[in-house]
Amino acid sequence: MTGPPPPHLTCRPRHALDAAGGRPYPGRVPILDPDGMIHAEPLPGWSGRFFHSQHMTFAHYDLAADATPLHTHHHEQEEVWTIVEGRLAITIDGEETELAAGDVAIVPPDTPHSVRVLSACRAIITDHPRREQIPGLHART
Repeated sequence: MTGPPPPHLTCRPRHALDAAGGRPYPGRVPILDPDGMIHAEPLPGWSGRFFHSQHMTFAHYDLAADATPLHTHHHEQEEVWTIVEGRLAITIDGEETELAAGDVAIVPPDTPHSVRVLSACRAIITDHPRREQIPGLHART
Protein backbone atom coordinates (compact mmCIF):
# COMPACT_ATOMS: atom_id res chain seq x y z
CA MET A 1 0.00 0.00 0.00
CA THR A 2 1.51 3.35 -0.97
CA GLY A 3 0.69 6.76 0.48
CA PRO A 4 -1.37 7.30 3.61
CA PRO A 5 -3.85 4.58 4.56
CA PRO A 6 -7.56 5.08 3.80
CA PRO A 7 -9.40 6.84 6.65
CA HIS A 8 -10.86 3.57 7.98
CA LEU A 9 -7.37 2.09 8.49
CA THR A 10 -4.91 2.91 11.23
CA CYS A 11 -1.27 1.85 11.28
CA ARG A 12 0.45 -0.04 14.06
CA PRO A 13 4.09 -1.11 14.25
CA ARG A 14 4.71 -4.62 12.95
CA HIS A 15 5.76 -7.06 15.64
CA ALA A 16 5.84 -10.19 13.48
CA LEU A 17 8.95 -11.59 11.90
CA ASP A 18 9.15 -12.33 8.21
CA ALA A 19 9.30 -15.99 7.20
CA ALA A 20 12.39 -15.56 5.04
CA GLY A 21 14.95 -14.72 7.68
CA GLY A 22 13.38 -13.86 11.00
CA ARG A 23 13.80 -10.14 10.42
CA PRO A 24 11.12 -7.71 11.61
CA TYR A 25 8.90 -6.45 8.80
CA PRO A 26 9.80 -2.88 7.82
CA GLY A 27 7.23 -0.14 8.28
CA ARG A 28 3.75 -0.34 9.71
CA VAL A 29 0.73 -2.61 9.28
CA PRO A 30 -2.72 -1.23 8.35
CA ILE A 31 -5.29 -2.25 10.98
CA LEU A 32 -8.98 -1.88 10.24
CA ASP A 33 -11.20 0.24 12.45
CA PRO A 34 -14.65 -1.42 12.19
CA ASP A 35 -16.38 1.92 12.81
CA GLY A 36 -14.82 3.17 9.57
CA MET A 37 -16.24 0.36 7.45
CA ILE A 38 -18.95 1.16 4.92
CA HIS A 39 -22.31 -0.02 6.28
CA ALA A 40 -25.12 -0.91 3.89
CA GLU A 41 -28.10 -3.19 3.37
CA PRO A 42 -27.91 -4.07 -0.35
CA LEU A 43 -30.99 -6.31 -0.04
CA PRO A 44 -33.65 -6.62 2.68
CA GLY A 45 -32.16 -8.71 5.48
CA TRP A 46 -28.55 -8.35 4.23
CA SER A 47 -26.82 -6.08 6.75
CA GLY A 48 -23.26 -5.62 5.54
CA ARG A 49 -19.98 -3.95 6.45
CA PHE A 50 -17.50 -3.52 3.62
CA PHE A 51 -13.86 -2.59 3.11
CA HIS A 52 -11.08 -2.88 0.55
CA SER A 53 -7.47 -3.93 0.85
CA GLN A 54 -5.08 -3.10 -1.95
CA HIS A 55 -6.17 -6.11 -4.05
CA MET A 56 -9.34 -7.49 -2.44
CA THR A 57 -12.81 -6.50 -1.26
CA PHE A 58 -14.34 -7.88 1.94
CA ALA A 59 -17.96 -8.02 3.07
CA HIS A 60 -19.04 -9.02 6.58
CA TYR A 61 -22.74 -9.89 6.46
CA ASP A 62 -25.32 -10.48 9.16
CA LEU A 63 -28.17 -12.19 7.31
CA ALA A 64 -31.70 -12.37 8.68
CA ALA A 65 -33.52 -15.71 8.54
CA ASP A 66 -36.05 -14.11 6.17
CA ALA A 67 -33.48 -12.26 4.03
CA THR A 68 -34.34 -11.71 0.38
CA PRO A 69 -32.56 -14.29 -1.81
CA LEU A 70 -29.55 -13.00 -3.75
CA HIS A 71 -30.43 -13.19 -7.44
CA THR A 72 -28.33 -15.12 -9.95
CA HIS A 73 -25.47 -12.92 -11.12
CA HIS A 74 -21.81 -13.09 -12.12
CA HIS A 75 -18.79 -10.80 -12.04
CA GLU A 76 -15.15 -10.88 -13.05
CA GLN A 77 -13.92 -11.51 -9.49
CA GLU A 78 -13.30 -14.84 -7.84
CA GLU A 79 -15.43 -14.85 -4.69
CA VAL A 80 -14.96 -16.81 -1.46
CA TRP A 81 -17.87 -17.29 0.96
CA THR A 82 -16.91 -18.25 4.53
CA ILE A 83 -19.84 -19.13 6.80
CA VAL A 84 -19.23 -18.00 10.39
CA GLU A 85 -22.57 -19.16 11.84
CA GLY A 86 -25.98 -20.22 10.59
CA ARG A 87 -26.87 -21.82 7.25
CA LEU A 88 -27.38 -20.79 3.65
CA ALA A 89 -27.70 -22.43 0.25
CA ILE A 90 -25.41 -21.23 -2.52
CA THR A 91 -25.95 -22.16 -6.16
CA ILE A 92 -22.78 -22.04 -8.27
CA ASP A 93 -23.11 -22.68 -11.99
CA GLY A 94 -26.48 -24.40 -11.46
CA GLU A 95 -25.43 -26.66 -8.55
CA GLU A 96 -26.91 -25.86 -5.13
CA THR A 97 -24.99 -26.69 -1.94
CA GLU A 98 -26.04 -26.07 1.65
CA LEU A 99 -23.34 -24.45 3.80
CA ALA A 100 -23.09 -24.21 7.60
CA ALA A 101 -20.66 -22.66 10.08
CA GLY A 102 -17.08 -23.40 9.07
CA ASP A 103 -17.91 -24.18 5.44
CA VAL A 104 -16.29 -22.29 2.57
CA ALA A 105 -17.49 -21.98 -1.05
CA ILE A 106 -15.33 -20.65 -3.87
CA VAL A 107 -17.09 -19.05 -6.83
CA PRO A 108 -14.82 -18.92 -9.90
CA PRO A 109 -14.65 -15.68 -11.92
CA ASP A 110 -17.54 -15.02 -14.32
CA THR A 111 -19.57 -17.93 -12.90
CA PRO A 112 -23.33 -17.53 -12.29
CA HIS A 113 -24.20 -17.84 -8.60
CA SER A 114 -27.03 -17.07 -6.19
CA VAL A 115 -27.71 -17.43 -2.46
CA ARG A 116 -30.71 -18.09 -0.26
CA VAL A 117 -30.58 -17.91 3.52
CA LEU A 118 -31.78 -20.99 5.43
CA SER A 119 -31.36 -19.58 8.96
CA ALA A 120 -29.99 -16.40 10.49
CA CYS A 121 -26.42 -16.37 9.30
CA ARG A 122 -23.09 -14.55 9.48
CA ALA A 123 -20.77 -14.77 6.50
CA ILE A 124 -17.57 -13.17 5.26
CA ILE A 125 -17.27 -12.75 1.49
CA THR A 126 -13.93 -11.97 -0.15
CA ASP A 127 -13.54 -10.86 -3.77
CA HIS A 128 -10.32 -10.87 -5.80
CA PRO A 129 -9.43 -8.76 -7.61
CA ARG A 130 -10.89 -5.83 -5.75
CA ARG A 131 -14.52 -4.84 -6.56
CA GLU A 132 -14.56 -1.09 -6.89
CA GLN A 133 -18.37 -0.99 -6.70
CA ILE A 134 -19.68 -2.22 -3.35
CA PRO A 135 -22.68 -4.50 -4.03
CA GLY A 136 -25.98 -2.69 -3.76
CA LEU A 137 -24.56 0.79 -3.23
CA HIS A 138 -24.83 1.95 -6.85
CA ALA A 139 -28.56 2.57 -6.34
CA ARG A 140 -27.89 4.67 -3.22
CA THR A 141 -25.38 7.16 -4.68
